Amino acid sequence: MLSLWPWLAVAGIGALHGLNPATGWMFAAAWGVRSRDRSRALRALVPIGIGHAASVLLVAAAVALGLTMDRIVFQALAGVLLIVVVVYHLSGRKDKRSRTPAGHAGLALWSFMMSTGHGAGLMLVPALIPICMGDAPARDITASGSLTLALAAVGVHTAAMLVVTGAIASGVCRGFDGGARLLQILRRKPPAVPR
Repeated sequence: MLSLWPWLAVAGIGALHGLNPATGWMFAAAWGVRSRDRSRALRALVPIGIGHAASVLLVAAAVALGLTMDRIVFQALAGVLLIVVVVYHLSGRKDKRSRTPAGHAGLALWSFMMSTGHGAGLMLVPALIPICMGDAPARDITASGSLTLALAAVGVHTAAMLVVTGAIASGVCRGFDGGARLLQILRRKPPAVPR
C-alpha cells in the first residue's frame, strides 16, 4: 500500500489541476457554449491535455534522469513565452473587436504556458521521486526504469486532470443549455396579472 500513495498523489494533483479554471475547463466550456455543441467542449480537451502533459513531462523527465532545474528560470521562460505570444496577438490584429477563439495549436500553447507558469510539473516532484527513484517493484519490470515510470505518472496525472476538466466543462455547457431553455419558457409565458 505504501507504493500506491505516490500514484494517488499524482492522480489527486491532476484532479486538482482539472478544477483550476486557469488550466482549461473555462476555455473548453466557452468553446462548447459559443458553438452550442457540448462535443466541441470535449474536443477542446485534446489540445489542453497535450499542452499540460508537455509541461509536466519536462519536469518528470528531469526527475527521472536525475537532472536539476532552477524553478525561477523555468517559470521565467514560461513568462517570457507568454509575453511574446501576447505581443504577437495584440500587434497582428486589424479589428480588435472581432476576436475569434484560439485554434487547437493556440489552446495547446496556452495550456503549456499556464501549466509551466504555475508550476504544474514542479508540484509533482514530491510524488515523482519515490516513483522514479524508489525500489518499487514496478521499477524492475520496465526496460528503461524510471523514465518509463515518469511517463506513466504523466499519463495518470493528465488523465485525472482531463476527466475533471471535461466534467466541469460539460456541466457548464449543460447549465447554459438549461438556462437558455428556461429563458425561452419564461418569454413565452405571459406574466400573471394580479387580481
